[in-house]
Formats: sequence, structure tokens, C-alpha cells
Amino acid sequence: MEEEATDLPNSMKPEDLSLQNKHQAMLDRLSNRHQARSKSSTTSSSTDSTASFLSKFSESKHSIDSQISESSKLATTDPTLLKSHFVNISSSISSLEQLVAENSFLLPSYELRSALKTVSELRQSLENLNSELVPKKKFSFKNKSITKASPPDPKPAEVENPDTPKVVQTIRDSPGIRNKTNETLTKEFRGSDIGEFTLSDLDSCEVRLIGSVNSLFINRVRNCRVYSGPVIGSILIEEVENCVFVLASHQIRIHYAKGSDFYLRVRSRPIIEDCGGVRFAPYCLRYEGIEEDMREAGLGEETGNWSNVDDFKWLRAVQSPNWSVLENTERVGNIEIKDLGIRNSIN
Repeated sequence: MEEEATDLPNSMKPEDLSLQNKHQAMLDRLSNRHQARSKSSTTSSSTDSTASFLSKFSESKHSIDSQISESSKLATTDPTLLKSHFVNISSSISSLEQLVAENSFLLPSYELRSALKTVSELRQSLENLNSELVPKKKFSFKNKSITKASPPDPKPAEVENPDTPKVVQTIRDSPGIRNKTNETLTKEFRGSDIGEFTLSDLDSCEVRLIGSVNSLFINRVRNCRVYSGPVIGSILIEEVENCVFVLASHQIRIHYAKGSDFYLRVRSRPIIEDCGGVRFAPYCLRYEGIEEDMREAGLGEETGNWSNVDDFKWLRAVQSPNWSVLENTERVGNIEIKDLGIRNSIN
């Protein structure tokens, strides 16, 4: 090219150079415009996704608010329908929480926190309303249970304590395992229609949950090992200490946990709050049919989010001191549930 340029008459070089400069400037302007449009398109797509979520979220919240508002009227006209009414509201709140879980990886952090706070407030409202409208039923149930030779399960005095976590309504009404000590407990969900399941007030137990449910609630658990198949919606954990959890879900929230290890597969970032000494590692549970359960729950692929923990009580840019990644040498290895027994294996 240099030889061709030197062969041109000297009188043409300035004009050619000027034309070349103008052409390059035009190309630069077109390139910059294309990049700007691409960025705008990406931002627009993200904005559209957020707007779509907010629209669905607002519509669902409005529906739940309407259901809650109808409760007082129902208590006057036909109180026998209150229990099923509250179960329906609880189910609607769980569906709303699942909507948040499925969209959490697309949402800005402030929108996610606002949505989670709204779900928590709705559950609190439902709990308060239940306590207000059906106090006699809970009292009579307690007295009736005391007259039996064997102690009631669950213990109403503990379940109805006003200081218990926000999901008390769901804990009382949903199927679950409660008030056990030094036991090995296995529950298989295959062929069953269980939307929500609760583990509550357990001490020194080993829990094996095979199959999948929509939501899992874990409250007041100490010195336990909990191994669970996939949860389609969300997992809420509150007041646990010195435990090992192997869990898979779209969303996992952990409150008031101390000295516990979490082996997770999760679609969105795990959320911790008021926790200390908690450690995280990848999911490691195996049992026959778990691959199919994972695919059906939308958890077939490992996202790596088990280590992307969001500490809501730590707003500084540096790493939160409340959690850490569990060192390879300290991990339990693969946990295999076989013939309702359990086997540890190290890869």
C-alpha cells in the first residue's frame, strides 16, 4: 500500500487524505451509534422485564390484600370457612414468593428487597389476622390435647408463641415434622400432593426429605442434619444453630442462624440476615430419581449462586464477616440416601 501511495501524483494526496479522513469519521459515527443502540436495547429489555414483574407482583398483592380484607366479614357471616380461607391466602402468598424467586436474578437489588419485604409483611398480616379472629379455636385445641394420655404434636403453646417467626400461620396448618429429639426422620413426597412442608422444634435429629415440595419452612432447629430434595419455590430458615443443611431451591432466605453449614443449589442469591458463623458449599445430595426431580423443579443446572451470598445486614463493600465459603477439606462429601438409609462418600 505504501508503494501505491507513492506512485500517485503529489497533487492528489491531500484530496485523497481528506476523503479518507471523512470516510473514517463517518464509520466511527456509525459504529458509535450502533453501540449506543445496542446498550439502549439491552437496558430496555432489562427495564421491560422489571416492569413486567412489577405489574404481576402488584396485581397479585392487590388480590391478596382483597382476600385479607374479606376475612373480617367472613368471620361474622360464616366463621366455619375461616380456616380454608386462611389456607387459600397462605397459598397465594407462597405463589407470590415463588414469583419473586423466579425473577430475583433479573431484578435490581432494591426491587428484590422491596418485594421480599412486602411478602414478609403479608405473612405477618395473615398471622395477626388469624390470631385475632380464631383465638377460641386455638385455646380449645390446646385444652383438648392436654386431656389425652400422649402429649400433642405439635405443642400449641410453642407454635402460638407471639415471639415465634413470621410464618407461624403456615407452620401451624401445613404438614410437617415437629417437636422431635434424637430421631432419624424420613419423608418421601413422591405421589403426594403437598404444597408446603415444615420442620419445627427439632433437636439432634437427622431429617431426609425425598422428592419435591413447593415451599419448605425450617424453624427452631438445633444440632440437626437436614437433607432435602428440590423445593420448587422457596425455603425460609429461622432460628437454627449448629446444623448441617443440604438444600436445593429457587430462593433461600436464612434468618438468625448460628454456626451452621449450608450445602446449596439455588437459582437466586441466598439471603442471610442476623446470622453468624454460617458457611456455604455446593449441593451434594444423591438419591434414586433426584436428577428427574431437579429437572422438573427447574434446578437441573448448577448456577454457582451457593457462594453468592447476600447479607442484608452488611452494607459495606468488603466481604461480610458473618459467612464464608466452606473449605474443601472440611466438606462432608457426597451424601447418598439409599433404601432409606444414608451413606457418605468422598469424591
